[in-house]
Amino acid sequence: MRPILLQGHERSITQIKYNREGDLLFSVAKDTVTNVWYSVNGERLGTYNGHTGAVWCVDVDWDTKNVLTGSADNTCRLWDCETGKQLALLDTSSAVRTCGFDFSGNIIMFSTDKQMGYQCFLNYFDLRDPQQIEDNQPYMSVPCSESKITSAVWGPLGEYVIAGHESGELNQFSAKSGEILKSAKEHTKQINDIQSSVDLTMIICASKDNTAKLFDSTSLDLIRTFKTERPVNSAAISPIMDHVVMGGGQEAMEVTTTSTRIGKFEARFFHAAYEEEFGRVKGHFGPINCVAFHPDGKSYSSGGEDGYVRIHYFDPHYFEFEIDS
Repeated sequence: MRPILLQGHERSITQIKYNREGDLLFSVAKDTVTNVWYSVNGERLGTYNGHTGAVWCVDVDWDTKNVLTGSADNTCRLWDCETGKQLALLDTSSAVRTCGFDFSGNIIMFSTDKQMGYQCFLNYFDLRDPQQIEDNQPYMSVPCSESKITSAVWGPLGEYVIAGHESGELNQFSAKSGEILKSAKEHTKQINDIQSSVDLTMIICASKDNTAKLFDSTSLDLIRTFKTERPVNSAAISPIMDHVVMGGGQEAMEVTTTSTRIGKFEARFFHAAYEEEFGRVKGHFGPINCVAFHPDGKSYSSGGEDGYVRIHYFDPHYFEFEIDS
């Protein structure tokens, strides 16, 4: 496996995202910059400049026209993907933790943090209505008073948003009424990341309880559990094989006292049906904060606490991984 090292951030990576074709890779970090790269060779195509705080989340729409970012500077911003021009700025009362386009690219959702006396909200905007953007008024704002949302993705057909909470709970929030359609409480600690399968029928949740769990996205039934010895920060489902990749490591504040071997900073591959680990890939000098599969399934990327994004190419049908005991 020959990794491509992307060096364009000065602080730890918070999220990475491929566009639908897989030719572009977007990365955001705690250094206010949003970068876009050519995934084939790691060349940086450009940056989206404007945020003044750590950027927590990024998403790109179906036809790679617009990019959405959410930041600790209490804004969610919409960008023109090609020119890097800022199209919209949505002010919030607290940091924006998650964001995403629905299947059509017309509706966006983002969640805000519970901090400074403000509670967590899940906001929905319709980009076809310029008045909503101008007035900074979402067509629906759902309060989440009990436990803040830490990660969220759109469900199939854009009918609801699946949100993971600090408490470990999963909820489906209707995009029309805002009510909770279904709930599941399989995790015992905070959900760090949620990612969908390519056909949106399944989601995988990475959690601080040292597991990643595979759920049916419609019924929220638990399908599989993948166990590790460290908190899992991110997990992704292969688009072509029965594989999941997971990244994590112990808490960032404990990294300085731990060697890279003990810290378990490898990306770990599990078989989605048998729940067995079959490979690990080393590389990062600290915990892995986010992982993503390329849409063709022949490479994956990881972003770490060390500020690097690494693209790994491999033959998914033939792995040369070693598992350390």
